[in-house]
Amino acid sequence: MISTITPYRSQRRQGSDGFGALVRSEWTKFRTVPAWTMTMILAMAGALGFCLFLSSNGVNCGGGPVKTSCHGQAPPSGPGGESVNDSYYLVHQNLGPTGSITAEITSLTNAPPGSPGTDIGFNAPRLSTIQPWAKAGIIITASTKQGSPYAAMMVTASHGVRMQYDYTHDVAGPAASVSAASPEWLRLTRSGATVTGYASADGTDWTKVGTTNLRGLPRTGLTGMFVASPDGAEAHQAGVTTEAIGTFDHVSVENSETDGTWRGIEVGSGPRPGQRMFFEPGQVPRSGQFSELGGSFSVTGSGDIGPYLPPDDALGNSLIGMVIALIVVITVVALYITSEYRRGLIRTTLSASPRRGRVLAAKVIVSALVAFAVGLVAAAIAVPVAEHVLRAHSYSPPWWLTGTGLMSAMGLRIVLGTGALFALAAVLAIAVGTIARRSAAAVSAAFVLVVLPIVLMFTLPEGAAQWVQKYTPAAALSIQSSIPHYQQLACYASKGCFPLSPWAGLGVFALYAAVASILAWVLLRRRDA
Repeated sequence: MISTITPYRSQRRQGSDGFGALVRSEWTKFRTVPAWTMTMILAMAGALGFCLFLSSNGVNCGGGPVKTSCHGQAPPSGPGGESVNDSYYLVHQNLGPTGSITAEITSLTNAPPGSPGTDIGFNAPRLSTIQPWAKAGIIITASTKQGSPYAAMMVTASHGVRMQYDYTHDVAGPAASVSAASPEWLRLTRSGATVTGYASADGTDWTKVGTTNLRGLPRTGLTGMFVASPDGAEAHQAGVTTEAIGTFDHVSVENSETDGTWRGIEVGSGPRPGQRMFFEPGQVPRSGQFSELGGSFSVTGSGDIGPYLPPDDALGNSLIGMVIALIVVITVVALYITSEYRRGLIRTTLSASPRRGRVLAAKVIVSALVAFAVGLVAAAIAVPVAEHVLRAHSYSPPWWLTGTGLMSAMGLRIVLGTGALFALAAVLAIAVGTIARRSAAAVSAAFVLVVLPIVLMFTLPEGAAQWVQKYTPAAALSIQSSIPHYQQLACYASKGCFPLSPWAGLGVFALYAAVASILAWVLLRRRDA
């Protein structure tokens, strides 16, 4: 007789070995090491203390805290209430509700130091090379009052043809440079409040660059030629002024309300926002100028028309203290993974969960969430505290900080972005730790990838510093910048300005973290534990 034996089955409920349980297991590993938790808390405290110290001391100007007089007068406001630059030389006549202006631009050059009529009265050096964003073009504007609505077609020294309007808007046209042998034709047409810009290489075949509706453009506005050249902004160009000369031919205005008389005026003459003026006794600043000979106009101008950038990033500079907490996060997270290799516990972990990719993913999630919380809390406290201290002690009035409070769009971006920055640093540290498997090597590699570029960003010459800001994880610090990002403005590392937008800079860091994570996943699957 054959009997059937039923296998024994435990009556206990089977435990879950799913991914959620794996994440909980990794979280338990992390939180049960008191030193790691305490270190994270102390890191936040240290970072906040350093941020408070930096904001209390402000930015030095002549050895003392920054005051309004250090950076000159507050900038004018544009049509949308934003701070703007509005200082250039304009040769103009009236333009009614319907009409157009066309001009051929044959050259845009730097006004050499000491040229007749180009000394604008600064007791300061002059740049001998043209600024990349020097511009010469045609414009339709409401008036010569600073902050007036406008639309302009222009050629620039290094950025081709552009259509810019209402200070913050920029549309790229042909990537052309001008010369007598290769001129550029520009045209603006007006129909009511609608202004359209065109460009042409020969004055016959026209390409539409852009169109806009200018709110606030009166029935009779102004049109004409303009030239602007931004002042030197790099650290070694402090107080340096520039002027440019544009040459215009075949200038024509189609409109019934003009008398054909050209008039020149320096828009926004006098000290410009953020500029310190140095005059000899009795000396006064001279404006630009224009001359006409045989229908050809030569126009000399300085200044800029476009968005305004503050002289330095006071709030962003204060948040540099967050780097202290970032260093600690990188160290703790690297130890979190390498300690398992050092003690041989990684074998136990991989035996319990053989799917190695899931183990790595669980560690990444836990470390990223912990780091995100550290960065989020630290920034949520630091931003309002730093802004309050800056307003109270360093800046009076801090017009470039207006509206950066914690619940503003900029404040939320800084706080959430700082959390994301810390999370990406943790992901990178986990990946590097998995690759290196040794604590010293992992921490050193993470420092070289994350911390060293931040140090180099503040110590290298301007060109190299901008390269670091674009192509290394230091680009992610742009998420903490309180300086608005504009494509059409030169951006200098020495002034706390980043060449990439905040989220684009964070994206560079994310790319590094993703590449390192993929490499860690491949090596973890191929190597013995």
